[in-house]
Amino acid sequence: MKYVKVLGPGCKRCQATEAMVSAEATRLGVAVSVEKVTDYAAIAGYGIMSTPGIVIDGKVVHAGGVPKTEDVAKWLSV
Repeated sequence: MKYVKVLGPGCKRCQATEAMVSAEATRLGVAVSVEKVTDYAAIAGYGIMSTPGIVIDGKVVHAGGVPKTEDVAKWLSV
């Protein structure tokens, strides 16, 4: 199982990113646990200055803007 955190205040881009992660995980057949992190101190603790951010299994893989679908698929496949 992959543990994914979507970091952001809950804006439309953050919601789109969370939906994209869930959809790609389903498409790839990868079990994921998706957690939304909206606390600014927690987000800053990952070094994220621009949201949305994505953390997979403790590693920051993306920050700032909605990621490309193919990038999400690649991150979940590793």
